[in-house]
Amino acid sequence: AIETALFALTSHLGIKPDYLLGHSIGELAAAYAAGVFSLEDGAKLVAARGRLMGALPEGGAMLAIEADEEKATELTSQLAASVSLAAVNGPTSCVISGPAAEIGKAEELAKKQELRTKRLTVSHAFHSELMDPMLDEFHAVASTINFSAPKIPVISNVTGKELTEEEATSPAYWAAQVRNPVR
Repeated sequence: AIETALFALTSHLGIKPDYLLGHSIGELAAAYAAGVFSLEDGAKLVAARGRLMGALPEGGAMLAIEADEEKATELTSQLAASVSLAAVNGPTSCVISGPAAEIGKAEELAKKQELRTKRLTVSHAFHSELMDPMLDEFHAVASTINFSAPKIPVISNVTGKELTEEEATSPAYWAAQVRNPVR
């Protein structure tokens, strides 16, 4: 809601972006601003995503690590397969996600490597395989949306590249965007 309101305000002030980008669920706001779907359809997607994620069992956790992607991925390889790289926020800023017990082990491993960490305040392990049980239903909701090609280029937080028309209008893209690491 805030991102959508800010876009409306800046548009009203005559500011026209060359590109749009949103982090995780913020990519839905960026897609709306780019004209990929209506405000009503965007709200439908956001509400479904929140409802479906909220219905998943709790017990997930996320850990920010001051490490590059290679180091963060190496750390996750020492843990259960259910731990995923959830976000690459910058050259030395990553987030991993998974079951709380495994994230606790990750925290210990990171401390031994003298990597700074911060446990994120979340109820679920977003962008991890713990999201998998909601993906089919979210895909079904996304399949009811009327999509259009972006009128303003959107940078995909899945690929880090400009969102193609095929991706922007694909329910499969939006379901995968829930699960894949944010870039």
